[in-house]
Amino acid sequence: MDNATTKPFAVVTGASNGIGLELAKQFARNGFDLLITSTGPDIAEAARTIEGLGARVETVQADLADYDGVETLYRAIRAAGRPLDAIALNAGVGVGGDFARETDLRDELNLINLNVVSTVHLAKRVLPDMVARGQGRVLFTSSIAALMPGAFEAVYNASKAFVQSFAEALRNELKDTGVTITALQPGPTETNFFHRAGMDDTRVGASNKDDPAQVAEQGFDALMAGKDHVIAGSLKTKAMGTMAKVLPDTVNAQQHRKLAEPGSADG
Repeated sequence: MDNATTKPFAVVTGASNGIGLELAKQFARNGFDLLITSTGPDIAEAARTIEGLGARVETVQADLADYDGVETLYRAIRAAGRPLDAIALNAGVGVGGDFARETDLRDELNLINLNVVSTVHLAKRVLPDMVARGQGRVLFTSSIAALMPGAFEAVYNASKAFVQSFAEALRNELKDTGVTITALQPGPTETNFFHRAGMDDTRVGASNKDDPAQVAEQGFDALMAGKDHVIAGSLKTKAMGTMAKVLPDTVNAQQHRKLAEPGSADG
């Protein structure tokens, strides 16, 4: 990447599809060059799409659930030779099913490594550089799942509760540094998330979901405005998030069960 350019520079993880791809498009449309990453070869096609919007794009194919994958990405960020103006820590995965009787521990540990460990790891690498410059924007993809115990997505919702708390804490720590932290909280969104999580037979998996482009636009706008968080998507999702904040956890867990219990799509 030509480090002589005056365009701002952003990184988006999990950018080959879904919300991550749409976030990358938002950055491109708003004058950023990009470095994008995901685990699979689809990242090359994503890069071509984003380049069509006028951005210069570099790609890194790396598994961020692995320590070395995060280090590979950070080396690429440093090798770009440009200040990092913004980063969207978006990569994540879900696992649906009965924790005690159905799901695979290896899948759940991988989820924790990607959703939680890699988020902390990458933030630890990029934030000191931003603080030293006195400038930077960080978007953490959390979820409205962070607001409720996730019956039949127990580890996923817990991981997003971690991300939400982590983001809010960092925002407070860094409030006088010129670095802003924003948490993006989408609801159910039309991506391959639910299929990958094995939730096609659930009520939420089979339902109509929010447009990832709308979610990304609202997240990008909140990031650029320096907001602490945004519940993004449809009015239905915003209402769901608002209600989850006031209902007892026992009620939220039961409501989540109705959406995520295996076989609930037929109910």
